[in-house]
Amino acid sequence: MNRAELALATALLLAGLLNALPVLGLLGQTQLKALYGLEVTEPSLRILLRHRALLFGLLGGAMMAAAFLPEWRLPAASAGLLSMLGYALIAGLEGGGNAALVRVVWADLAASLLLAAALVWSRL
Repeated sequence: MNRAELALATALLLAGLLNALPVLGLLGQTQLKALYGLEVTEPSLRILLRHRALLFGLLGGAMMAAAFLPEWRLPAASAGLLSMLGYALIAGLEGGGNAALVRVVWADLAASLLLAAALVWSRL
């Protein structure tokens, strides 16, 4: 594995871990509040957020697996970038997010920059 491939694998591991963190929301209300700074008392909203946690666990897991499976790297990196940049765009357009959600925007932007740079370097 050359340096560019190692950089991409490392970026996928880090971004994948960041994307997998919301999987803790599957455990329930206490974890959802810790993740998002919100009291989620409405059962329908709790279902949606717990499903979101499941999807992010799958995305993060795929990104981390891609660090070790070269044929997964481009699709996993692309999915991760679309997800993180999409969230930042939605948050920016919507505005008014609480401090916990703003932290997620900044973390996603930082991870996106790292992942995009490693992806470009690995393709040169």
